[in-house]
Amino acid sequence: MRADVHSFAATAPDDVEGLARALRDRRIAAADIVAVIGKTEGNGAGNDFTRAMATQAFTRLLAEYLAIPGRDVERRVMLSFSGGSEGVITPHYLVCTKTGVVAPGEPATRKCLALAASRTRPLDPEEAGTMVMVRETEAAMRRAMSELRVPPDDVHLVHVKAALPAVAPGAIHPPRCTMVHARAASALGVAAALGEVDGDALSDDAIATRLELYSQVANVSAKPGVCASEILVFANSPYWDSPCRIHHAVMRDIIDIEPVRALLATAGLPTCGQLAPDQTRRIRAIFAKSDADPSHSIRGRRHTMWTDEDFSDMRYSRCVVGAVLAALTGTTAVYVSTRAEHMGPPGGGPVAVIVDET
Repeated sequence: MRADVHSFAATAPDDVEGLARALRDRRIAAADIVAVIGKTEGNGAGNDFTRAMATQAFTRLLAEYLAIPGRDVERRVMLSFSGGSEGVITPHYLVCTKTGVVAPGEPATRKCLALAASRTRPLDPEEAGTMVMVRETEAAMRRAMSELRVPPDDVHLVHVKAALPAVAPGAIHPPRCTMVHARAASALGVAAALGEVDGDALSDDAIATRLELYSQVANVSAKPGVCASEILVFANSPYWDSPCRIHHAVMRDIIDIEPVRALLATAGLPTCGQLAPDQTRRIRAIFAKSDADPSHSIRGRRHTMWTDEDFSDMRYSRCVVGAVLAALTGTTAVYVSTRAEHMGPPGGGPVAVIVDET
């Protein structure tokens, strides 16, 4: 089995020309696409229409090349878009592909990028943001890891498009059917599957409250109207073939560069400052989660991200983390997503980098 990640810049939320050209030129086969994950230039809030624009555009394109109705595209391919390209962050999208089958026999000596998609069963609104969602996410994670044939230590990123089922008109809205609780429950499900937390000790009361419990690799966004959570696991496996490997680290706060510098060194990209252009060209993708520190301070100094009524704290933290990662790596194609409940320590967040090793 061979895994790959292809990056394309986007001139607008509905710009799919990069992938369309790759499909026309047969550099990518539509049948091999597992996921399209992108950053759009919307505000990332509830009224952000750019995510829907991107979803519709990719649905039309893939329906044509897969020769299936548009309504069936998202059953085949994860389409996951995050709004908010503040500061230097470049709107872009990543196309994840896999081809072939997992080879039987002895593992290779080198571990390569591997990826597997899974999903939970459809969830009811009353189940969203609860321990039911934690357990369903954990089970879906275990199915993906079984396909990849990897232990928890080889998993470096879990991208989750978390379910947030629609509540019927006139029905009482379940208190945990919120974006906050859906993200939190999904992240704890990832953490439980990987042994990062004791799953048996979790309860509804821990979700979105006990933030000292977290995953180092979960990257979760909640999507209103989605009934089943979609999960894409990125790992390094000796049973796969790829030009790439993935590595991860955890930022303790949004200016914490040393773990990222160590991650780059582990990936064969050592630097005392910014990566050189030939090093930057080896980076296929960068993922990060960010949040304004809930203590209203960073390293003992007060910040105003939570109290500035003119500008959302989400936009502040995305802007800062995007700039920090771009300054280190030399690329502005950085996927930074905000709201990081149980994803890294409060005020910090996981970072993952996919590097071409050829």
